[in-house]
Order: sequence, then structure tokens, then C-alpha cells
Amino acid sequence: MAITDVAVYAHLSAADIEALGSELDEIRRDIEDCRGIRDATYIRRTIAAQRGLDVAARLVIMLSRNRIGLTVGTVALAVAKSIENMEIGHNVSHGQWDWMNDPEIHSTTWEWDMAGSSAQWRHAHNYRHHVFTNVLGMDDDIGFGVMRVTRDQRWRPWMLLQPLQNILLAVAFEWGIAIHGFDAEQARAGTRDEKFAQARIVSGKIVRQVAKDYLLFPALSGRRWRRTLTAVLAANALRNVWAYLVIFCGHFPDGAEKFTAAAIEQETAPEWYLRQMLGTANFDAGPVLAFLSGHLSHQIEHHLFPDLPANRYPEIAVRVRALCDKYDLPYTSGPLLRQYLLVMRTVHKLALPDRFLIATSDDAPETASERKFLGSTAIAADGTGYRGLRTALRRRALRAAERRIDRTPAPRS
Repeated sequence: MAITDVAVYAHLSAADIEALGSELDEIRRDIEDCRGIRDATYIRRTIAAQRGLDVAARLVIMLSRNRIGLTVGTVALAVAKSIENMEIGHNVSHGQWDWMNDPEIHSTTWEWDMAGSSAQWRHAHNYRHHVFTNVLGMDDDIGFGVMRVTRDQRWRPWMLLQPLQNILLAVAFEWGIAIHGFDAEQARAGTRDEKFAQARIVSGKIVRQVAKDYLLFPALSGRRWRRTLTAVLAANALRNVWAYLVIFCGHFPDGAEKFTAAAIEQETAPEWYLRQMLGTANFDAGPVLAFLSGHLSHQIEHHLFPDLPANRYPEIAVRVRALCDKYDLPYTSGPLLRQYLLVMRTVHKLALPDRFLIATSDDAPETASERKFLGSTAIAADGTGYRGLRTALRRRALRAAERRIDRTPAPRS
């Protein structure tokens, strides 16, 4: 089962959690106090560079006369679309740049280069996902309604097809996001007229997006329209796969915990911070990879401070990691390939019924709860600091390794 008592799972007292929250509040204040011209220049230059790359890529696709040029143009267009989707569209829609009071670069006016409406996505993502991160029955992003990523989700026979669904979701990720955002708006629409209004919004956006990418641009290429259409389809697929990869590696590898609805009853702001730290994961990235991922390689920092400028996440991460060391909390991160392979293990394993799984529902890599520590001896603090969750997890891993060694038959002489 998922975590019900976050404090118990984290091995922190109420005073510890309050202190942790105060230190995270201080990080927020520091960034808010120092953001300014440098940050505004960064986002404006990023938008200008992205638009320039988009235009250049489309010209190369239309004018190239060989496969090399077509390939270069297609990859460049995929990169431009990825930057717009993640570093610009996603982050602007979070309100990260609203403090600039720029009517163009504002969460209420920006429309991203995706099939779905950014206005519909904002509710599903900014509210349902970020407020209720990984809370079962409240966060619709747990498996996006089509994937089983925790044993708390009941197994159904159609989930045997989950490995195939995973591939389809990756290639068509923008369409999955469009449907996801639309469904969230339909669910909260009260009247029939409101539901029709939401349907008109998403259908209008889809028509405009399809017309731009698959009609207008190929039409401008004249007799080469088939080649141009193929290039756009490929660029969108590459962008979709990259967005899927970044999102899944930030939410579903080992260490990104899930929570029951009871865990957030009377939840305080510091407890919300702690849940974000336990429910998300990073992947290791240098400046280029971080930029191409919209700085969502720092998913932990993003969930702690979703409305702070993403270009500040690397410096925030240094302080967050230090807090994890101080309070003996895990800072879940790893190479991108490793994080993705952990996600794929979960996706393929949970396609099977529970009776074929070995680990318990309280102590599996993808599903854990505070009950995994029942019977463990308390971990006391000493003069060097806290002895909490990270130490407890390491001790459990060592004990498990020792048990495996004890069960290994001795070699025959």
C-alpha cells in the first residue's frame, strides 16, 4: 500500500518537518528577492532563439535536396519543438515568469505548440498534479489513467497490453496530454453548456495545430509536400518521445513514492514540501541536457517551487541536496538511462497480476509504505545530525543482501 503517515515513513518528528519547511521557505524568499533582469533576459533570449531555430529548421526541410539536409532539418525542428514545449511552454504556464508582467510571456496568455489547450492543461497539471502529487485518487498523472505504475492501482486484464500502450503513449504523447487535460476540465464542468464549451476549446486548438503542422507547412513546400509532411510527423514524434521520457523519469522510477488520501488530511505547508521531496525524482544532467528537458531534470526542485524560474533550479538543487543530507532524506537521482530502465521495469512488471509478483505491496521498489519498517529498531540521532529515512533504507538494503547471501547454497567441495 501507499504511504499513509509521511512523517513516520520519513523518520522525522513534527519539529523536524517544521524546521525543514522553514529552510525551504528561506530558499524561496532568496530566489524571489534576487530574480530580475538576468532572468528576464534569459527567457526572452530563449524564446527568440527557439523561434529562430524553428524557422531555420522549416526552411532547411523545404529547401534541402538530399536526405542529409532533410534529416538535419527534421532533428532541428524536433529540438525547437522540445524547447518550446518544455523550457518555454511548460514553465511559462506554471507562472514562472508572471512576475515580469509581460502580457506575452504570461501563464494566462501563452499557448504552446502542442495539440492540447494549455489553459485546460494548466488545471489538470498545476492543480491536480502539483497540489496532490502522487496522491492516489487525486493526482490524475499517476499513470495518466492508462498505465499501472503502483500496486495500489487495481490490476485489470487489459493491463497485459501495458508494454505496448507504453510505446504508443510515448509516440503520441502530445495527444495523450490533450485528452488528459480535456478530461480534467470535463470532470469539473458543471453544466452541459460548460462541457460543450470545453469541447470547443480543445477541438479548436486541435484544428489549428493540425492545420499549421500538417496542412499549411506542407502546402508551402509545393511539390515536395509529402517529404515535408513526413519530416513534421517525425519531428513531432521525436518531441513526444522526449517529453514522455523526461516526465516518466521524473515521476515513476524507484524512490518516487505514492501516498493515500489520508496522508494529506490536515496537511501543513512543511508536510507538503516533504511529500514533494519523497514523491519525485531527478536525473543527472549537464547544462545542455537540463535546458532541453526544461530543467525538469530537477523534478524535485520543480515540485518544491513550480512557479520559480526554472533556470534557477541548478542553484536551488545545491541547497535542497544539502537539506537532504542534513535531515537524512534520500535525494532520488541517477543517470537518465538508469532512471528510464527502472521505469520500464515497473511498467512491464505491473502489467502482470499481483499473484505473479514477489515483493510485498508495502516493500516493493515501485510501491512502499511506512509498514515496511515495522519491527525495525529505532534509528537514533547522534552528534553529527539526523539518522532517518536514508539511513533506514540503506540498512534495509544491507539486511536484504545479507539474507540473500545466507540463502545461497554453499559450494560443493
